[in-house]
Amino acid sequence: MKIAIGADHAGYEVKEKIKKQLEEMNLEVEDLGTNSTESVDYPDFGAAVGREVASGKADEGIVVCGSGIGIAIAANKVHGIRAAQAWNEETARLAREHNNANVLSIGARVLPENEIPKIVKAWFDAKFQGGRHEGRIEKISELEKE
Repeated sequence: MKIAIGADHAGYEVKEKIKKQLEEMNLEVEDLGTNSTESVDYPDFGAAVGREVASGKADEGIVVCGSGIGIAIAANKVHGIRAAQAWNEETARLAREHNNANVLSIGARVLPENEIPKIVKAWFDAKFQGGRHEGRIEKISELEKE
């Protein structure tokens, strides 16, 4: 499985830690930047991850910025992306199980550092449940056609 990952300057250090975790989970990682704590614009990296996932070049994505909000909004502008910000293990799990989210968003400045690996693990352990949730996901996809 190939994971696209991207972050702005506020999320750079957390991104680097998540990359190591993903590699330890035997996942292929495509790092789309940024590569330092020098100020950059989060929409560039959210969109880059979104495009990789939407095109099928990556199976899933992870985006990181200070709050996790802006970069998720940017990723969600890419057709076919369902980026979900998770702030604990339960929201990560539910984003996958109920919303079939394909991009996980992390807020580097708002989450305790020791919780982030747990959130990432919960995300990858969870699978879309389908069933009653399938129709709701189809409705979300229909919104992209408006």
